[in-house]
Amino acid sequence: MTPNPPAAALEPSRAYLPKKRHAKRPNWLIAIVLIVVIVAIVLPFYWMVAASLKSRADVLAFPPVFFFAPTVEHYAKALLEAGVGKNVLNSLFVSVTTTLLALMIGTPAAYALARWEWAGKKDLWFWIISNRFMSPIVLALPFYLIANQLGMLNNLLTLVIIYLTFNIPLVVWLTMDQFRNIPREIDEAAVVDGATMFQVFTRIVLPLATPGVVVGAILSFIFSWNEMLFALILTRSEARTAPVAATSFMSGYDLPWGVIMATGTIIVLPVIIFATLVSRHLVRGLTLGAVK
Repeated sequence: MTPNPPAAALEPSRAYLPKKRHAKRPNWLIAIVLIVVIVAIVLPFYWMVAASLKSRADVLAFPPVFFFAPTVEHYAKALLEAGVGKNVLNSLFVSVTTTLLALMIGTPAAYALARWEWAGKKDLWFWIISNRFMSPIVLALPFYLIANQLGMLNNLLTLVIIYLTFNIPLVVWLTMDQFRNIPREIDEAAVVDGATMFQVFTRIVLPLATPGVVVGAILSFIFSWNEMLFALILTRSEARTAPVAATSFMSGYDLPWGVIMATGTIIVLPVIIFATLVSRHLVRGLTLGAVK
């Protein structure tokens, strides 16, 4: 007969025992944190929109009035009397033009930096990124003097050129990482099939880099739309952008908060609409279906 094994042999090895899992955080704690974050994000926007729809007395009331009869008088004053509509169109032209040009210039540059090697590449890469290091206030006076000498003050194209110096490096930085993550074998297979480098870039690689391109477009549009320093210094009433128009209501004797809030709401809406339209591209796979 086979002798009985010792008791120690019958015990399961400690290596195979299930490890104790860390206690999960209670769901109510996560819910509270999410509620606080959502309130912190939504409350300022709600307060701005609500103040834009209140009467002047309700805007200045204390304690705050949460139930009121909405009115659009502040929007009428902003759009019809103050000419904010023209300023919004100026901002729209500058932002869209800057974004399109930044993508047209920045994405080919990023593709070249991601795919080829040459002498001085690192220096060129650092120079492109270093344009984002400099504070805009340092460049305000030189840009003003140059624009004044060229007779380009109060010109929307001046703002487009200046904004490109900050947005092109941003687009290059974001899309370059996307191009690096795309396998080179895709480019080589397309070349073997007879595609030119331009066709490889525009028809194959660029669609696969859509997430980085979309992020670059969103940030470029937002930065161009919200920029106020150069627009304040280089433009006057004819080429004034929306952020500058929002500050024109402030004076030492009266602050029309309802008109200011209405202008702020008008300024924010195009950015929200643009981000909503392109947000679906952010989660698209980089190489989904690219490999045969």
